[in-house]
Amino acid sequence: MPALAIATVGYFGFHALNGEFGLVGRARIEHRVESLKLELETLRAERRELEMRVVLLRPESLDPDMIDERARQALNLVHPQEVAILRPSN
Repeated sequence: MPALAIATVGYFGFHALNGEFGLVGRARIEHRVESLKLELETLRAERRELEMRVVLLRPESLDPDMIDERARQALNLVHPQEVAILRPSN
């Protein structure tokens, strides 16, 4: 009987430390939560930037600089007196 009790306590003790939701598993989960929070904040910032660009493209708030930028990009043109800086595409 004592051996069975020790085995049972040992089994549950082992899984309390090393199981998926044990102390070690909890540290892994908390680390994953932190990394996902950072990723979420990055995605939210990217979304805010895209929303601002969409607002600039609406007909009631067209920005002349934005129109000029898009036209030059689509037509692949620059003025003769401008300096073009070429960046590698993603």
